Amino acid sequence: MMSAVSSLVPARFLTIIAHLVIVITIFWSRENNVKACLPLDFTQEQYDNEDQKLVVALAVTLGLFAIELAGFFSGVSMFNSSQGLLSLAVHCSASISLSFFVFERWECWTYWVIFATCSVLPAFVEILLFIAVFGLKKKPL
Repeated sequence: MMSAVSSLVPARFLTIIAHLVIVITIFWSRENNVKACLPLDFTQEQYDNEDQKLVVALAVTLGLFAIELAGFFSGVSMFNSSQGLLSLAVHCSASISLSFFVFERWECWTYWVIFATCSVLPAFVEILLFIAVFGLKKKPL
């Protein structure tokens, strides 16, 4: 029987990957979401502006994934139960929320709310763990 902490590791990994997959899917199919941000009679310039904002948000999200996965695979946070639970909760929430974002054609501003809580927060904690482990020479747990 797996302990609670060791079962967090695969669960955390799978929720991060699920969140990553939905973000990549949004990259491919963002047209409907961009149109949801615009009035019915929008110009090409308005479309391009909203599209660029969403692409930037998605690109920054991918960068934050890189930070979190680096901490995870380096062992800095792999067995940290607090980060594991936080990461598991926010990436699971993000996967569900972003699925609604795609299928229900939510407006673009909702992506920023999901981004702040479900991407920035765990990456920020990961950076703090990096500082603690490499800067302050604390043990990874």
